[in-house]
Amino acid sequence: MKTDKNMLKTIIVNFDNEYSNKIRKIRNTVFSQEQKIDASADFDGQDDKAIHALIEMDGKYVGTGRMLMDGHIGRLAVLKLARGKGVGRQLILALMAEAKKQGIKRVYLGAQKHAVVFYQKLGFSQYGEPYEEVGIEHLHMEKFI
Repeated sequence: MKTDKNMLKTIIVNFDNEYSNKIRKIRNTVFSQEQKIDASADFDGQDDKAIHALIEMDGKYVGTGRMLMDGHIGRLAVLKLARGKGVGRQLILALMAEAKKQGIKRVYLGAQKHAVVFYQKLGFSQYGEPYEEVGIEHLHMEKFI
């Protein structure tokens, strides 16, 4: 568990009885309600095999992300009330730290086009061609750690 100067508490969790509902709530709000992504596309059956990060701010869980064991980071979701407060950055840093602990040398992700600059600021580089997923343009990005 890590707490930073912005009073964000980060925890690394499993998708289990204790945390799955918290993760689902954040992702449903961001992906299903805001971005109109079908929940079946979001919940792809890989959550139980992934490492998840949750961020708590002012006593409420406001952000989540996951990493598969091949270094694929995804499902990064931050509630509107917490955007612009470093939550996304802290999620990525926590997942990269966990990857390093696991001996993973490269993390990669599919960035929604609007988020490319965010990932570039964290040291990610674009590779390959843009692609569409769930009706949203994405770009492949990676970082060697």
